[in-house]
Amino acid sequence: MTPEFHLTMGLDLGAVFLFALTGAWAAIQREYDFIGVFTLALVTGVGGGLLRDTVFIQRGVPAFMQDSGYLWAVVGATVIGAATYTLARRVERLIAAVDALGLGTYAVVGIEKSLAAGLSPIAAILVGMANAVGGGMIRDVLIREEPLLFKPGQYYALAALAGCVLYLVLPQYAEIPVSNASWIAIGTVFAVRMLAIRFNWQTGPMRQWRWRGPSQGDDK
Repeated sequence: MTPEFHLTMGLDLGAVFLFALTGAWAAIQREYDFIGVFTLALVTGVGGGLLRDTVFIQRGVPAFMQDSGYLWAVVGATVIGAATYTLARRVERLIAAVDALGLGTYAVVGIEKSLAAGLSPIAAILVGMANAVGGGMIRDVLIREEPLLFKPGQYYALAALAGCVLYLVLPQYAEIPVSNASWIAIGTVFAVRMLAIRFNWQTGPMRQWRWRGPSQGDDK
């Protein structure tokens, strides 16, 4: 049985706001004008949901175009981003913390909406991860940086994967209410991401994964 939990609009809007805030900070750092700041905040905030709704679920009109609350969340993130940029620049972990919260929240939002659309649990995990990392990936491409998702480094996609799996497993095997499981999943993603930054837990380049076959002197 898959979880039956309908997310509040506040959780969805919160994820949009958090990612839009990181987009606004990235745009301000690059000295974009107000149009550029709002645009980058918009694509970062709703990019993951756009991929979810149009590419994976194919539900028709994307959610952010059906409710003005999403755009107001982006507007709010743009304004607050401009007001707090100096603080965020001084405290770089503030940006990382906001991004980690958005990552976990959007992972849960993506997987729940996928399950509601009738996708299998495995497919829902894929969509949840795409929902979580999609906005950040689009942001990085637009500002001409190699997406964090593709590079070896501190756990990012793995943190989102942990949250998606927990959201599915906890209600079924630990009999934890789905609403509680969602917050546990978000907290886990946040904790894994911040611990990875704190202790520099990293993935490595795949070309370093070498299979040590028999040496030339060994029998074949």
